[in-house]
Parts: sequence; C-alpha cells; structure tokens
Amino acid sequence: MPRLFTYTIRVDDGAAPNPFHGMCSLAICKPGIRRVAKRNDWIAGLGSTNAPSGDLSGHLVYAMRVEEVLSLRDYDLQASTRWLHRIPNIRSTALQERLGDCIYDFSGGAPVQRAGVHGPRNVSIDLSGKNVLISKDFYYFGSRAAKLPDDLLSICHQTQGHRSNSNAPYFDQFVSWVRSLVATPGQLYGWPDHIVDWNSLSACGGCITRKLDDEFDPDC
Repeated sequence: MPRLFTYTIRVDDGAAPNPFHGMCSLAICKPGIRRVAKRNDWIAGLGSTNAPSGDLSGHLVYAMRVEEVLSLRDYDLQASTRWLHRIPNIRSTALQERLGDCIYDFSGGAPVQRAGVHGPRNVSIDLSGKNVLISKDFYYFGSRAAKLPDDLLSICHQTQGHRSNSNAPYFDQFVSWVRSLVATPGQLYGWPDHIVDWNSLSACGGCITRKLDDEFDPDC
C-alpha cells in the first residue's frame, strides 16, 4: 500500500523540493524520507509557523506522487541527458539554474560536491538519504500555500522528522483533496517563500537550518 509522508518545511527556497522545469525532485535534505519512499507514495511538505511570509501552519506547500526513485549516483549519471537543468549553475541570473539539486558529481567514483545551495556541512546528511525522489505529478504552492481542510489537520505537525504510519487513515482523503485544488499538476502555483542570499554563500543559504532539522528524522 502506498504511504503519505508529511513533514514541516523550515526553509522553502526552491531547492528541497525543487519544483522547476515541470519536474519535482527531492534530492537533498530529508534523508529519512528519501531512504524509504517508494513509487506511488505521496510526499507532502507542510508550512511552518515561522515562514518568511507569515504563519503557514496548517497549510500545504507542496505535494508530489513519487514516480521514480533513483540512487544519487544514477541521478547524477543521467543528468546530462535527462535533466541538465538540475546541475546547479550559481553564475546564472536565473534562480532555477542556481538552485539545481544535482549537487553531487559521481563521475570520478566518490561523490564530489558541486557549488550550489549546500556546503560541506551538509554532505553527510545529503548522502545518507541515498536516493532521489522524482515526479511530474506534483502540486507546488510555495508562499501561496493551500490551507488544509479541518478534517485533514491531523496530518500536520511542527515537530522535527516526518510522519507516514499515522497518516494511513487520511491517505485517500488527502489525495482527493489535492487533486481537487487545481486542474493541472506539474506546475508552480506559487514561488518559493525563502530567497537564498547568494551574496552571503558563507551562510550557505538556508542549508544550515535544514541540516539541524534533518539530524532528528524519526518516522511515526
């Protein structure tokens, strides 16, 4: 049976998840989810009480139905032919190109971190996730997060880590609700809530905050 994974997004900057170019991928952060999620599972990112645009608790930032699960190595090896736009280019003027989440280069065997939204302090967390989750069947709302109906608020939590087992009673209801929100999946219906300060890369954008969030990642 497919599962519904939910977690609170502390830093929604367009890198994790990366919803650009008609594809949603989760390739960095959230290692606990990336290790165990399978095809047809749903991943739902919930809003934070301290989001830049205000209190987004009780709101859905994005949801994706996992269509493909690849190892980090395979994600990189296929990037040049399938998703070149996922290789970060921090010199680009386009936010989407800077935020590419294929930040680990496996061409030499051992992974080498490319310049991007993450830095050396994030390597162990990123690599521990092992896999990349990919979907073209997704809904991304960003700073225009969609308010959850009252009967789905039980999937919300502001704690660290994620939930899946306790979401089982709400799976069908959640999917039906998401499908009813907009007619066409695979598009952006909002913009990331946090814009990385690329002039202060020593702070590594929002990655330090995400690292702290991912150090404790139980499933319940």
